[in-house]
Amino acid sequence: MTQRHSLDDLLAIMARLRDPRGGCPWDLQQDFATIAPYTIEEAYEVADAIDRRDWSDLRDELGDLLLQVVFHAQMARERGLFGFADVAHAISDKMIRRHPHVFGDVAYDDVEAQKAAWEVIKAGERAARGETHDASALAGVSRGLPEWKRAQKLQEKAARTGFEWPDPAPVLDKLAEEVEEVRAEFAAGADTGRLEDEIGDVAFILVNLARHAGVDFSQALRRANAKFERRFRRMEALAEEAGQRLDQRDLAAQELLWNAVKREEDRGGQA
Repeated sequence: MTQRHSLDDLLAIMARLRDPRGGCPWDLQQDFATIAPYTIEEAYEVADAIDRRDWSDLRDELGDLLLQVVFHAQMARERGLFGFADVAHAISDKMIRRHPHVFGDVAYDDVEAQKAAWEVIKAGERAARGETHDASALAGVSRGLPEWKRAQKLQEKAARTGFEWPDPAPVLDKLAEEVEEVRAEFAAGADTGRLEDEIGDVAFILVNLARHAGVDFSQALRRANAKFERRFRRMEALAEEAGQRLDQRDLAAQELLWNAVKREEDRGGQA
């Protein structure tokens, strides 16, 4: 029978891997900065498993993500900063503090009132940590977020002040306007800086459009990536079946294959 490991076992495994006497050389070379990219990658792997509704893979990916937490906590313990138990205590304390309607006697009229109270509680936490007071409605949006997520949070906070388009129509108008500005910059031979500004504006408006549509921008992009990969791989297969690699065909011939793949998917009902 396979041994059932516990969280304590995982902590002990991580400590052994980081043991200078007989540990893993690769694990011993790592620090917070080198492990951080893996932590982000594993979070995306979790999201991907959920998107694919692969629950067995989700279990494994959640384990990989948990390992990242354990890895960071072990490195912190070695430096005398904190340990895994401190991490668990901190998040438990935060959840209780931020949910007084569940763990206390506070009542909110609706979800919007709860969200507003959440921001007040977070502001109080920042003040308690001695952070410089920031009276802006945009205060508290982490700079460590993926930029699309940061754009979404900035827009959400601005919207609470009433700075928000009432429906998707003006957002679509603004998107068309920004696309035309990109087109004009290309036509004018603009430098990379100008194009970066204008393309950034388009991306920012796309995030806003996703909010108005009630669509998760990251998931929408994941689906677009999956669709492109699926269709491109099918193009490669069709080209091989015809006795010629895809890269041996010119763009016009490749586009014919792309359209053929789209027609196949339309007949098969794929999105």
